[in-house]
Amino acid sequence: MINKIILFAVRQRMFVMLGVIALIIGGIIAANQLPIDAVPDITTNQVQIFTVAPALAPQEIERLVSYPIEIAMQNLPDIEEVRSVSKFGLSVVTVIFKENVDTYFGRQLVFERLQEAKGDLPPGLAEPELGPVTTGLGEIYQYEVVGEAYTPMELRSIQDWIITKQLAGIPGLAEVNTFGGELKQYQVQIDPQKLLKFNLSLRDVIDAVSNNNANAPGGYIEHKQEQYIVVGEGLAKTMSDIENIIVKSSEGTPIFVRDVAEVKEGAAIRQGAATLNGKTEIVAGMTMMLKGENARLVTERVKERVTEIEKTLPEGIRIVPFYERTELVERTIQTVIRNLSEGGLFVIIILFLLLMNLRGGFIVASVIPLSMLFALIMMKLNGISGNLMSLGAIDFGIIVDGAVVLMENAIRKLHERQHATGVTESVQQTLIGSFLEVGRPLVFGVSIIIIVYLPILTLQGTEGKMFKPMAYTVVFALLGALFLTLTYVPVASAFLFRKGKVSEKESPVIKFIKPGYHKTLLFALKHKLIVVTSAAVIFIASLLLFTKLGGEFIPTLDEGDILIELRRLPSISLTESIHTSQMLEAELKSIPEVINVVSRTGRPEIATDPMSIYQSDVYIKMKPREEWKTVETKEEMMEKMSEVMNRIPGIGGGFSQPIEMRFNELIAGVRSDVGVKIYGEDLDTLARIANDVAGLMQNIKGSADVRVQQTEGLPQLRIVIDRNKIARYGINVSDANLLIETALAGTNVGKIYEGEKQFDLVVKLSQQSRNDIESIQNLLVPSVNNDAMVRLGDIADFRMIEGPAEISHSAGRRMIVTESNVRERDLQSYVEVLQAKIDEQINLPVGYQIKYGGEFENLERASERLYIVLPIALFLIFIMLFVSVNSIRQALIIFTGIPFAVVGGVIALWVRDIPFSISAGVGFIALFGVAVLNGVVMLTYYNTLIKEGMSIQNAVIKGSEIRLRPVITTALVASLGFIPMAVSTSAGAEVQRPLATVVIGGLITSTLLTLVVLPTLFQWFEERKTKPGL
Repeated sequence: MINKIILFAVRQRMFVMLGVIALIIGGIIAANQLPIDAVPDITTNQVQIFTVAPALAPQEIERLVSYPIEIAMQNLPDIEEVRSVSKFGLSVVTVIFKENVDTYFGRQLVFERLQEAKGDLPPGLAEPELGPVTTGLGEIYQYEVVGEAYTPMELRSIQDWIITKQLAGIPGLAEVNTFGGELKQYQVQIDPQKLLKFNLSLRDVIDAVSNNNANAPGGYIEHKQEQYIVVGEGLAKTMSDIENIIVKSSEGTPIFVRDVAEVKEGAAIRQGAATLNGKTEIVAGMTMMLKGENARLVTERVKERVTEIEKTLPEGIRIVPFYERTELVERTIQTVIRNLSEGGLFVIIILFLLLMNLRGGFIVASVIPLSMLFALIMMKLNGISGNLMSLGAIDFGIIVDGAVVLMENAIRKLHERQHATGVTESVQQTLIGSFLEVGRPLVFGVSIIIIVYLPILTLQGTEGKMFKPMAYTVVFALLGALFLTLTYVPVASAFLFRKGKVSEKESPVIKFIKPGYHKTLLFALKHKLIVVTSAAVIFIASLLLFTKLGGEFIPTLDEGDILIELRRLPSISLTESIHTSQMLEAELKSIPEVINVVSRTGRPEIATDPMSIYQSDVYIKMKPREEWKTVETKEEMMEKMSEVMNRIPGIGGGFSQPIEMRFNELIAGVRSDVGVKIYGEDLDTLARIANDVAGLMQNIKGSADVRVQQTEGLPQLRIVIDRNKIARYGINVSDANLLIETALAGTNVGKIYEGEKQFDLVVKLSQQSRNDIESIQNLLVPSVNNDAMVRLGDIADFRMIEGPAEISHSAGRRMIVTESNVRERDLQSYVEVLQAKIDEQINLPVGYQIKYGGEFENLERASERLYIVLPIALFLIFIMLFVSVNSIRQALIIFTGIPFAVVGGVIALWVRDIPFSISAGVGFIALFGVAVLNGVVMLTYYNTLIKEGMSIQNAVIKGSEIRLRPVITTALVASLGFIPMAVSTSAGAEVQRPLATVVIGGLITSTLLTLVVLPTLFQWFEERKTKPGL
């Protein structure tokens, strides 16, 4: 089959070249259409349910809202986890599905169950809503609405009714969120003293305003042969209309709304705010990209639409972006392009130096862009985006290994032909013969490299989403290169070498290496036991060294910007929370390397992020690293920022990055590297255990940003209804509760329309009365028959207590999390120490449990998967080797290239102080395939020489020296192709570095030992096989 392909290609040259032209055109088209992003989207397949209940405390939210929704979702098909968080006024339930479940089908299932659960929810809540169809990579563009002459309320209205409406129609956007400003309402602010004066209740005012603000449909009438639509117009249009609504008549005298209340424009109760650089509050917008869309393309659409929108804005209003994810995308892709370009250049230089043939080097080098174009076409067809992992892990040296072997053999055969006498075959026949000679081992060798990537496709969860695109892309590129090697390379060779003349110069590199190699090989063949024993000792030593490396999940991608997750005491007011954010922003902005500091405190009115007013995300936009002057590393910068935080009383927090934080939160519900999840029933007990764990964390080397989930410390005013008293006065609990809710939270009684805009009409106490307990106590509650009015203070007990700030659930159980980031230490050893301390010092009550989450949870799951995947990869390699050489003994000899490769990979990680990670593990898998390729080529040639009648020793010596050039060439091009990746410090390089380091180190030792140990083992075992009795 392989021979037929080569022969067909040589005979049908025009057909092959037309195919190459089609490949170039298709590849260029695919490259222009390929979705581009910084990293693969590793967010879990989840649906979030947001339920706003402004008047409910966390424990009521848990009991009345979160729990019924959780129960409804628990038995959905194909779910992996249901978790929730209950905070003041907000419930967020997250349903995580298996990856094979379609996103929209999962949402449909959740929506159907949600309809069933609504019957169990208390009346008066906002409609539960599904979160947007977006992911941790969704926040692509954030901006500030600037207008010095406008109030925060006016800016907010412009954002909501002009900017958001026009952005919402952009293809690829899931949602546009607003932070900060004041949400405009028309408010009927009641004076309790005036209610007392006129003996009115809040219910009287609510009913009056509600009943006097509506239109009525009247169908239509026919008049003089025409049809007229009838509308009864009763909507209030101005504040004067509301003020003149009659509440009640007293002895023929009407009591108007204006007599008991002030009607004015006011702001809705805020649960959050946004501030910039410590100067002022701002109105900010955030665009959320639809899951699966092209980030770069959608961001460009947003920017184009923003330019159009600015032309329609009122005078003096500007849209100023402060975060664009395309900046990270561009930096990361530039890293990929630079590494690939430099790696490709290294490969081409080595090809020319070792092959010492310009035409041969050109043919092999041309396989690089052609195979890349083939990979881009396949990526486009399979919906794989171009990113740091899918494109960044391609090594052009490995890609062209097969072409190198083919070309090196062709040049050698042509060289021999020039010096041979009595040659009867044509140049074309010589070339075809050379291609056919190495075609089969070449295909088997490249196939082994391809097959070794297949187990990576079995990775699940986060690591699967991270590395599957890489495996697919490399396999696509290898398949393309293999097909080109069997078709295009023979055709190009037949054309460029048609005269049969090749350069007779020997590569200076090979010329330098060959004498020393000859002596080393002879020594090894004479002292087989010493050589093999030494190799075994080195391998065992490398395994011992491996245990000292430590481990982490995946090296953190440096996004360039920094995010601080700011925390304060739960009792803090929004005003004070904003003040502390502004203090921190001002201090951080004074650091020379900082461009902007934006804080998002709490949550917007339309809740899409379950933060409370004591929590802030502080986005710090940094200058490019080359412009840093006061510090050199990001770790030093975070230390400097920590010192700034320590100078501001009442705040604490941890450092992260915008995308990293969102990924951690959405994947594991934990925002840090390590999360100790404590499960149990009693909140006080959970808090005690969590604080004990935090104390242990603080004393472990490498701990940073240790914090306990703030589940307690929220001050509450609880108004407890006395049932005996309300029975005496004939009052219902619902009437008293309605009074409390309306007076303090406000009751929405309708809308006021201003053209296309619409604003809530709300009845509530005046701001001054809301904050005065005595005024609340003096509110009147009507009896059932409305024949008596009773003070609220006479039927209820007012108590100041401290309640829970938030309550988290996972798998139906209460949970509290103690979190920590890990710095200057590997994650695995840190958690091992932590686990030992917890097992030794924490005594869990019956019914309580501890689990570990965050990055460590991902590392643990991925490591378990690798323990299965690695043996599968090794087994597949051995099967392919056996099929190739048809001998278990010889397959085992070639297989020794793998432990020799492990030696170099481990040593390289140790020298560079890089812990073992999933990136390094994938590097080892890729390395195993390359490590055996040269062994296949060498051993196949030994067998050929022996079949021609040569002795085993002579065949080994001659075969090794003849195959020295292709072995050195393939090893050098494969390792040097990864060098830019291994040494790069650009954006995204930290993720590629372990993989590249493993491959380079492994190829060095694998090549050295293959050239020495493999010939030794081959001669040893082959000679023993020929001896009688052995």
